[in-house]
Amino acid sequence: MMNITKSSNPVFKEKVFNRDYMAQSDVMTVSGTMNKTSILLLLVVASAVFTWNKFFDAIAFNPESGMATVAPWLIVGGIGGFIAVLVTVFRPQSSGISAPIYAIFEGLFLGGISAIFEMQYGGIVVRAVALTLAVFVIMLFLYRSGAIKVTQKFRMGIFAATGGIALVYLFSFIGGFFGMDTSFLHGSSNLSIGISLFVVAIAALNLILDFSFIEKASAQGAPKYMEWYGAFGLMVTLIWLYLEILRLLSKLASRD
Repeated sequence: MMNITKSSNPVFKEKVFNRDYMAQSDVMTVSGTMNKTSILLLLVVASAVFTWNKFFDAIAFNPESGMATVAPWLIVGGIGGFIAVLVTVFRPQSSGISAPIYAIFEGLFLGGISAIFEMQYGGIVVRAVALTLAVFVIMLFLYRSGAIKVTQKFRMGIFAATGGIALVYLFSFIGGFFGMDTSFLHGSSNLSIGISLFVVAIAALNLILDFSFIEKASAQGAPKYMEWYGAFGLMVTLIWLYLEILRLLSKLASRD
């Protein structure tokens, strides 16, 4: 039988399934996980609106002050979100607290980043949000209809692709400090746009693995706290997908 604990999403680790918890009567459900996903999404949006407003309030007085105003919030959001990820991954039992904290910090980061892109390319954020929601609905339909089967080969393929993307981004980040040309990744060339399309596709396929994990974990009677953990994993993928779509749209807009 396929091991439900194998997923390319790094937050879904086998160790979170402790048999001692499986006997509990209060177990994970799909509906409970979706409810908690909605809560996390609301927290992300609420905190994103905060930094978004900070940015545009600042440039209303001084068009060049936006970045300086939101920079501290970007740093706080990025570092705080990273710490919350580590806490959730290594102690999933605390995900009922750490997952909402992650959502708040990540929202601070996303609001600032989104505002910066919006200032450069008007209307890009609305399009990115709409496309992210559309991809989510399409992937959920494909999963529920059985059009995409989650086999072990499928899992391993997405896992390998996701890991490869992470390594390329890491090398690009490090190489930037040594003057390496990363325009192939961050520019607006056909190659760069093609890479972005590929990354968006892999992020979207990670949603399929998340859906499978949540459904099978619920069917096997995972502990109740796994609803928060599953919702957290789904939010990680959705935020990644949104950021990649935002980057892709910005590349296309810069060519106009």
